[in-house]
Amino acid sequence: MLPGLDVASIYRSLFAAYPDALLLVDGRGTIVLANPAAGELLGYDIAELAGLPVDALVPDAVRARHGEYRATYARNPRARPMGAQMDLVARRRDGSEVMVEIALSPLPDARAPLVVAAIRGIGTYPRVKQALQRAHYSECVAEIGRLAVDARDPQQVLQQVPAAAMRTLNADWAVLYRLEPSGMELRVAASAGANDIEPEGMLLPNRPDTLHGFAMTHSEPTIVEDYAAEHRFNVPTAYRQHGLMSGISVPLSDRGRAIGLLAVRSRKTQSFGGDEVHFLQSLSNLLASSLQRAESEEALAHSQRLETVGQLTGGIAHDFNNLLTVIQGNLQVLQERPELQAGDVPELVASASRATRRAGELTGKLLAFSRRQVLQPARVDVMMMLYSLADMLRRTLDQRVRIHVDVDRGCPPVLADPGQLESAMLNIAINARDAMPEGGQLSFAARSGADGPVALSIADTGSGMSDEVRERAFEPFFTTKAMGRGTGLGLSTVYGFVKQSKGTVELDSEPGRGTKVTLWLPRWSSTDASAVLADAPAPELPRHLKVLLVEDEPEVRKVIGTFLTTLGARFTTTPDGEQALAWLESDGDVDLLLSDILLGPGMRGTELARLAQQRDPDLAVLLMSGFTPDLLDADNEQPLPWELLRKPCTREELAAALARALAMSTAR
Repeated sequence: MLPGLDVASIYRSLFAAYPDALLLVDGRGTIVLANPAAGELLGYDIAELAGLPVDALVPDAVRARHGEYRATYARNPRARPMGAQMDLVARRRDGSEVMVEIALSPLPDARAPLVVAAIRGIGTYPRVKQALQRAHYSECVAEIGRLAVDARDPQQVLQQVPAAAMRTLNADWAVLYRLEPSGMELRVAASAGANDIEPEGMLLPNRPDTLHGFAMTHSEPTIVEDYAAEHRFNVPTAYRQHGLMSGISVPLSDRGRAIGLLAVRSRKTQSFGGDEVHFLQSLSNLLASSLQRAESEEALAHSQRLETVGQLTGGIAHDFNNLLTVIQGNLQVLQERPELQAGDVPELVASASRATRRAGELTGKLLAFSRRQVLQPARVDVMMMLYSLADMLRRTLDQRVRIHVDVDRGCPPVLADPGQLESAMLNIAINARDAMPEGGQLSFAARSGADGPVALSIADTGSGMSDEVRERAFEPFFTTKAMGRGTGLGLSTVYGFVKQSKGTVELDSEPGRGTKVTLWLPRWSSTDASAVLADAPAPELPRHLKVLLVEDEPEVRKVIGTFLTTLGARFTTTPDGEQALAWLESDGDVDLLLSDILLGPGMRGTELARLAQQRDPDLAVLLMSGFTPDLLDADNEQPLPWELLRKPCTREELAAALARALAMSTAR
């Protein structure tokens, strides 16, 4: 240390000059000291912050939850870096809110418990903020989706959705209206926020000259940016009296018929864009699905749950995966923008990407359980897969877990989707690890008979299952783990995947004697023309590939078009099959047809592909889908004769699928 330096003075200067907001908080949650950056970010004078409870900086909606978190943290203080959470919001002195990231650093040498909170506002990155907001929307939809599947009473979903919509959109009021049997009135079914404007149970006229009736009549989202300037219908007087300025109403539809409205209102004049419309439409679809389920049998037998969950999930999966395609595609583009590579922007974008993947994984798990996922069966080398999986687990699991692999000599390959099979085996292995908290043995094995299916098993020496737990092990959302430790979808997705792959699952377990899960899968045969080598490298794309892109969702069309451009392809777009056929009939010069399967109310992508190849047998075809249950029948023995790309997809996945489609066309 240099002589003459005043260490205490240096620390005070560092604290004052630090660019992030810094708060020194004591064990009671009181702010002891704040730096100038904190005052600027939060809208306070530094003197005002000193002595202020830190809870005053938390929005009202989450203040109670924050108090619980702070109490838990005080019992076990630890350093928490920025980036651990992506949806934190701070309340400024004027009541406005700002998106932030927070790092916590307890001071171990202090006489009293003190924690330094470093706060960084991220609102200065508009594109990142938009990406984060989109990811926030998808996470909210995924959470409500899980509630919709799990809730026995649809009223639980109805009561939760307005609060979720209001909280996620930072609105002041959200309300759900149900159409009365007469069709002449709408009843307030549930609301959150300013409940005194239209209390629950209130009846409102369903006429085109009213706000609610206008939205019902047009059966499409109604956006109002400023109620004071609205002339399409009469705005309720109570809205102006309560200071409401803007809002959006989205119809609830049941088999094409409007049965209600989901609406949010704000005291700020603001514009609601496509992201907000898609978000509310997704919630509306979930509500409609829940209401449809409520109108069916009140108590479903265990054997009926698969189909019920499949119908519920399939109703939203296509739109949800389209939304994820847009979010994931734009995030990938952001990751490659040179001007966004400085500072912590890449970390924020990467965190948003992880959020979209989690949302996609939830949809995939639900589809797997309901046997409605899009599978791409291929030749899978069992020995190579098991040894590769075991090597990966050895590097990641507790060293006290011993891993053993035993594969029959000459064990034949199986016919299954490689990625889904590995995911299923990994799900079982993770459950086995959790059953052996003190360590044990995890055994992988593969056995095959003369001509029958191949048996892949995973056994552990863990705690085992009781008869009651074993009977419910494959049910969706059933879990014996503590809250927050699991979704209860692990074994249910394994069950659905194996059943859809024409196989069976066996579960053998006893308390204190461990668990063994066996997957019986069909063996691969050279006659399986639809299956390709799982590890075969995709051929390169030809230069200046000419593509006809058919996609009815404009934002998805834009993302896929951006991917095609960066891959060096030239492309033409149409929003539906009819226009695509007309373009082809006009001697459109194209090498490959890239089409979504579900194209609105008109021609489907499968029919377009069939007609296009009748016209030009050499035309390569690649279909895309976020899952359409009526087109992709899980029990159909005949697979689609074209290459299929699952949504959401990355640019690299699109490139590989394009190459496979071209190779398939050449091989015909």
